[in-house]
Amino acid sequence: MGRAFEYRKAAKMKRWGNMSRVFPKLAKAIEMAAKNGVADPEMNSALRTAILNAKAENMPKANIDAAIKRATGKDAANFSEVNFEGKGPHGVLVFVETATDNNTRTVANVKMYFNKTNGQVVPTGSLEFFFDRKAIFEFPKPENIDLEELELELIDAGLEEIEEEEGIVLAYANYTDFGNMNQKFEELGIALTKAELKRIPNNPQVFTEAQQEDIGKLIEKLEDDDDVQAVYTNIA
Repeated sequence: MGRAFEYRKAAKMKRWGNMSRVFPKLAKAIEMAAKNGVADPEMNSALRTAILNAKAENMPKANIDAAIKRATGKDAANFSEVNFEGKGPHGVLVFVETATDNNTRTVANVKMYFNKTNGQVVPTGSLEFFFDRKAIFEFPKPENIDLEELELELIDAGLEEIEEEEGIVLAYANYTDFGNMNQKFEELGIALTKAELKRIPNNPQVFTEAQQEDIGKLIEKLEDDDDVQAVYTNIA
């Protein structure tokens, strides 16, 4: 089925559970993008992308507008992006991305989640090389563009791989080419449904169902935390 199938399958997993969990994380991404640039998505590509991904999860426009307004208010929170690496149950490797306005709280919480599930946080940089950071773009297959021609158009922007399945196209690039690829899609007039940075395990491991249940308890604790934006593992 290829990476496209695996990516979509992973995207459909109940990771953030429901809207009450996912919307605050999406809102935080919008706030950070608006605060770090300008509040106008036409002039802020990071904000455009954050809004795009929020819309892909059916986040209401009112929530999106409220997040932008909070970012420009005098009491706007100052979020820092902090990553954690750890080993969970059965030796699973876990990479956690957070956005926090209180690093002491976040550090304590993340360590607690690992400790309570027979895992441990390891020094930053210990596990990062086990994951490839990729820019992943999703869009409906354009009716008027041949995929081979599109591939040639995107190569100069950093395209590494492109796949299509059931009318959905996924384009992969190194994370450093996220901006170049985004700009190229805009130039080509291709409307993206998602544009994300993901960490993909370069040596995925197989775990039994019972082991995955134990691992799932850690992942659930992490993803229930408001400061956690994304969790990646080396599960095959």
